[in-house]
Formats: sequence, C-alpha cells, structure tokens
Amino acid sequence: MQNDHRSDEAHVIQLPAPTAWPMILALGVSLILAGMVTHLVVGLLGLVLTVAGGLGWFFQVLPHEAHESVAVRTEEVQIVSRRTLSEREALAVTHRKILPVETFHITTGIKGGIAGGIAMTIPAALFSILRYHSIWYAMNLLAAGGFISWAGASDAFLSEFHLQGFLAALAIHGLTSLLVGLLYGAMLPMFPRYPILTAGFISPLLFTGILHSALNILSPILNQRIDWFWFVLSQIAFGLVCGFVVNLQVKVRTPQFQALPFAIRAGIHSDLTERTYDEARHSDERDSPK
Repeated sequence: MQNDHRSDEAHVIQLPAPTAWPMILALGVSLILAGMVTHLVVGLLGLVLTVAGGLGWFFQVLPHEAHESVAVRTEEVQIVSRRTLSEREALAVTHRKILPVETFHITTGIKGGIAGGIAMTIPAALFSILRYHSIWYAMNLLAAGGFISWAGASDAFLSEFHLQGFLAALAIHGLTSLLVGLLYGAMLPMFPRYPILTAGFISPLLFTGILHSALNILSPILNQRIDWFWFVLSQIAFGLVCGFVVNLQVKVRTPQFQALPFAIRAGIHSDLTERTYDEARHSDERDSPK
C-alpha cells in the first residue's frame, strides 16, 4: 500500500527509522569470534550482545516497520557546462581483449592443494625431529592455536602424541591447503611468465609477511614458538608442488571464449580475422604457465 511508504502531508516522505541494533549484532558476532582465541568471558559477552541485537533488530521491523517523517524541499537545479564542443577526428576502433579464454577446472585446485599439503608436512616433520626429536611437535603446535588449555603447554607435552591435537591439526591443515590450492588453480593462468616460480617463492613470502603481522592475535602460542625459517621452507614446498600439479592438468575454456568472433572459435583463418586470432593466441601463450 502506498500509504505505508509516504505521508499524506505535502513535501514529506517516510523513511526507515535509524537504529543501532545492526551494529550491536555485528559487535556481538565479532566478540564471539574473538572469544575463541582469547577468553570465555569475551565470547559470553558477544553471545549476549548478539541475542540482544538480533531481537532488537527483529522488533524494529516486525510486525510493523518503524518509519520517520522527513521533510523534502524541492528546487530546480540547472546544469550548466562551460565546455565547448569541438570536432575531433574519429579514433580507430580497437577490440578489447578478453582474458583468460582458458583456465583450470575447480578439481585442479583441489588436487594441487592436497599434493602441496602433503609436501608441506615434510619440512615440518624434519623441523620437529631435528629440534625436538619428535614428529608430533609441529602438529601439536598447529593444533594449540585452537585450544586455550594448551596455551602454556611445555615442549615435552607438545612432543607427545595426542589424538585431539592430531584431529585438530589435520582439520586446520587440510582446510587451509584446499583453500590455497583453489586459489592457486584460479590465479596460475593469470600469472605472467614463470608462474610456478611466482607461486613457489613470491606468494609464500607475501603470505608469510601477512601472517607474521597477525599471528600474535590469531595464535599467541604459535607466535612464541614458531621457527620462521622452517615455516617459509614449508610454504615454498607447498607452492612449488601445488603449482607443479596444477600446471600438469588440462585447461578448460571459460565463458570468455564465447565472446570471441565466430571465425576464431570455429578455427577459420581469413584476412579479416587472422590478426585478431594471432593476438589472442600470443596473449594466451604469454600468460600460460611455463
């Protein structure tokens, strides 16, 4: 009904009433997430704010949405330009290149993530054996970020096998490897020359720099005991193996390929399409993984 959205008074419109409940709800969700890595009290406070924000926002719009009347002042605005029109020569029309025309299937990133995740465990296991004479140390250290009770765990405790730590580390490492593998599968076709070197060295170094600045908040125990040399070595092993496995897979054509002229898609070479086809082919060869 139109009466629900406008007032009967002239020059007055109805707008949704301002409310702070969405911000309270967002703050509550943020505190719940922060409580997972800090203290239980923080999470409980976030739960209270989340429930209060959700209920407050609910009653703000149901059963009747709250509105407020806002006066509207109308006036005519004349748009005047000081620019003058001038004749210009017609520019040559150039076709825009649409890339990429080929990419990897989503399963390619999953395969690369699994292979890279397995390769990443080798430097981590070597670090655990050489430094702490136990293959379980790096795994338990990764899992300690999710357990508040493990914050003050000793090196002897982290060197022992714990089923809870094994399952937590397996879930964290597996999920992260799959997500990064999907990212590599999507980005490798867009990298310039030598994409495996880019994925194997530049990307791990960038990821390490980002993690180094935020690790103190994400996992204080991991930030105190991590060995950055072995961590970077593990990241490089993941990048090289993941990039190599992804590069071995067969590419599939993207919807961008359908935007190319029919003569190119059909493989017909003529005087009018030969130059466009060659440009598209050279661009694809230049951007494809080496």
